[in-house]
Amino acid sequence: MKSGNRLLSRLPALLTACLLSVIGLQAHAQDYPNRPIKIIVPYGAGGSVDAIGRTLAQELTQRLGQPVVVENKAGAGSNLGSTFVAKSPADGYTLLLTSPGNAINYTLYKPVPYDVKTELTQVAVVGRAPGILLVNLTFPANNVKEFVAMAKKAPGTLNFGSGGSGSSEHLSGEMFKSTAGIDLVHVPYKGGASVVTDILSGQVQAFFTNQANVIGQIKGGLIKVLGVAAPQRSALLPNVPTFAEQGYPEQLVSVWWGIAAPAKTPAAVLDRLNKEIVAAGASASMRQRLSEMGAESISTTRAQANEFIEQEIVRWGKAVKSSNAQVN
Repeated sequence: MKSGNRLLSRLPALLTACLLSVIGLQAHAQDYPNRPIKIIVPYGAGGSVDAIGRTLAQELTQRLGQPVVVENKAGAGSNLGSTFVAKSPADGYTLLLTSPGNAINYTLYKPVPYDVKTELTQVAVVGRAPGILLVNLTFPANNVKEFVAMAKKAPGTLNFGSGGSGSSEHLSGEMFKSTAGIDLVHVPYKGGASVVTDILSGQVQAFFTNQANVIGQIKGGLIKVLGVAAPQRSALLPNVPTFAEQGYPEQLVSVWWGIAAPAKTPAAVLDRLNKEIVAAGASASMRQRLSEMGAESISTTRAQANEFIEQEIVRWGKAVKSSNAQVN
């Protein structure tokens, strides 16, 4: 009874503390943002992830009335920057630019230094770009069927480059090897830019990437694209058939980009961010800039974004396991 009485005597103070906490969170949300916001890009400057982050930051700066700046924190296949955000204060001022690496690493790394499911919450999916298979202009094959025929005629002689073991580029290649029943040699690089350089010089034969990564080379006519890994043809490549049109409907790979925040960020702050990100994505200026980069703008609710990352973790996880991909 005495302990019960002590609890009852403390109830007013506990209720007051809870009420003040709720009021404080509401005030924080109403006041948000009142200082600059950082978007952490967990890759180096210059790639498609970085470009999407800077495009979105420019739009959000106008809509939120505070500077939104991009900070690159590259390393460990995006784990360094992602962990930084996961461990940051949950106040809406430190955000993460997410991409397939965040889904892939959940299975690829053992252990992962952060938990994308419990330490981060997805705010929105921002955009996507279809995967493609590209080769050097002088490469004999002109479409996917001819590429497969070459691979089957001489198993283990054709190679494909990637930005590293376990990258979306590597796993896309592994997916197609399984789908088409062919043997290709994987050549890992330290970043996709080096693969493009060696494709142009003929040092490596094929590259499973996304069109946003090679928009300049596509527009300049410097590479040959054999197939588009999307349900429909790309507006950027209207004359290039999809993998499905060429007999491989299972090869559906799109690279996507989103925004995540520390998991305990107040819901009102997350809702405000989602609202402004969706509005930014719907704007003519951002749609045009993404189109120029070979990407398209998309919009989601917070629930849809979190459901999407769960699905991506499962999908890429299967590819990691079937390929026996490892990281050093």
